[in-house]
Amino acid sequence: MGIFNRSVLMKVHAILAVFILPVAVMFFVTGALYTWGIKGEYDTTVHEIHLESPLKIELEELVKLAEKELEARNIAVPTGQAKIKNIGDYFKLEWSGSDMDIVIESTSQPLIAQLEIKKASWYRQFVQLHKAKGGDPFKVYAVALATFLVLLLITGFIMAWQMLKLRKLTLVSTVLGMVVFVAMILSN
Repeated sequence: MGIFNRSVLMKVHAILAVFILPVAVMFFVTGALYTWGIKGEYDTTVHEIHLESPLKIELEELVKLAEKELEARNIAVPTGQAKIKNIGDYFKLEWSGSDMDIVIESTSQPLIAQLEIKKASWYRQFVQLHKAKGGDPFKVYAVALATFLVLLLITGFIMAWQMLKLRKLTLVSTVLGMVVFVAMILSN
């Protein structure tokens, strides 16, 4: 039996459950509230950037400009990835992180751009982490959560399956869970 020994499974199950509880609660709460449009708030400031030449749709150049402007304001760069968003002839740099988002966009004056700095509220920071806008250490932590959650579900299934009294209930619940999952997908 070894690894599938009930005592070993119960210990693994308990250790995984209590270890991931804090981050799991964060993901559950932010995911559930996000579904209803509760995303947290930003404190936004807008600054003018005086340019030597008009903005170009070049990610590397726009990132360098953002880094320079943030450094001048003594602000660290966001932890997420920068990207260019195109809307017809219009474009802007969006760079999101866990505690801050920035946007650089052109204005009606070609040599003046706008820098928008959006500092996240404490709750919005959790939402941003949920959306993978944190740094690499948190992304590794989130992958560990996902792995441990799968292991938690597998150990729970195995323990339930090992008990003859629960075997039928386990099978019915598993099939019902799959049916509801497929029904929810098809209903959208």
